[in-house]
Amino acid sequence: MSSSRHSCFRPCIDLHDGQVKQIVGGTLSDASPSTLKTNFVASQSPAEFAELYRKHALKGGHVIKLGPGNDDAARAALAAWPSGLQIGGGIHDKNAQQWLDAGASKVIVTSFLFPEAKFSLDRLKAVSDAVGKDRLVVDVSCRRRDAKWFVAMNKWQDITDMEVSQASLDLLSEYCSEFLVHAADVEGLCQGIDEELVSRLGEWVSLPTTYAGGAKAIEDLDLVDRLSNGRVDLTYGSALDIFGGTLVKFEELVHREHS
Repeated sequence: MSSSRHSCFRPCIDLHDGQVKQIVGGTLSDASPSTLKTNFVASQSPAEFAELYRKHALKGGHVIKLGPGNDDAARAALAAWPSGLQIGGGIHDKNAQQWLDAGASKVIVTSFLFPEAKFSLDRLKAVSDAVGKDRLVVDVSCRRRDAKWFVAMNKWQDITDMEVSQASLDLLSEYCSEFLVHAADVEGLCQGIDEELVSRLGEWVSLPTTYAGGAKAIEDLDLVDRLSNGRVDLTYGSALDIFGGTLVKFEELVHREHS
């Protein structure tokens, strides 16, 4: 990718129980649902958020289904902006094409690639063959372990055997066209991005990449741009006013994107 590009704002729609929510990243658990910490539950429908992004021509955003009960909400969002949003959550080689047919621009895959938390190249090839490399995003959302990051799956509950590194990203990039990276340890906390991870991603990635986790100020877009040399885009969540936050105004981000 050219170093002359600048980091962009990428919108998101996180779905839980069919509603748009902002959730603290490490608290979503199948085993103990009571640990869930939610920063925001929208009164607007998922489709209304999709229509808002469409109105402002904010492309490259993602819809993430966090658990069951979200398919109808996701389809409504995709229908509100055909080819404008990516879809992730429970995607595998057998259902990926259905989501593209429902209006997704690309499908995002994580957990399917890691049976029993171990990376399967065969599964990556299968889903890439099913939809084509150009329509596939690999989600390398991760958690920090000492000075390294490892891909986390199953709503970020399980740490896999794949370290996020130059070598692993190079391997994955042979079969996909984009990366999505949630820094699960800082997701939803509004306490700042993982600057070291963003810097490393800027060094490692050769594909379009979106980072999410901890963004708390509009200046964080400049920070990500500087740290990644413009190679990594940024998603805002709980800090954003449309998600009940007080730190970042959606209209300001839109203005920056189009100025």
